[in-house]
Amino acid sequence: MLDISQIRLGTVVKHDNEPYVVTSCAQKQVGRGGSIKVIKIKNLISGKVLEMTIQGNTKMAEADLSRTKATFLYTEGGESHFMDSESYEQFSLEKENVGDGINYLKDGTDVTVLNFESKPVSVQVPPKVKLEVVESPPGVRGDSVGTATKTIKLETGFEVNAPLFIKKGDSVIINTDTGQYVERAKS
Repeated sequence: MLDISQIRLGTVVKHDNEPYVVTSCAQKQVGRGGSIKVIKIKNLISGKVLEMTIQGNTKMAEADLSRTKATFLYTEGGESHFMDSESYEQFSLEKENVGDGINYLKDGTDVTVLNFESKPVSVQVPPKVKLEVVESPPGVRGDSVGTATKTIKLETGFEVNAPLFIKKGDSVIINTDTGQYVERAKS
């Protein structure tokens, strides 16, 4: 059981028998009384977000999550399909459980799978991925005041702002936490 001081940003807790990750956390002192903590938690299965106020003596159960490695295969309909790296069993997750990570997944991308009670509930994509540019409008000559950018389309269908020198066929590195261009990949 976790007490109020152990609940931090990123902690995974069990609430109503489902895993939730703490996405926001603020502690406050209440006069002569104890402290309280206002947290926002996101359900790893449904994506539902809750806001809770925890008193100083309240305890929450820590979710029993295990991590395994898997490879992304493909997306069909509303589901993304993966293959476990050890057992080679295939499984699928709904797009909501994959979240924004779907923007960075191409065939063969390795991911970390979060399992709750031995059932896959969510995936974590690598912090940086290398993707190919499939659409890139030409840079306008003379349009270089400051740091000029243009919108490019990647092989996954995701669009991102990149410098004017990026062209179709280039490979770029994308930060999956921010969704921003990092650099042109070296060949």
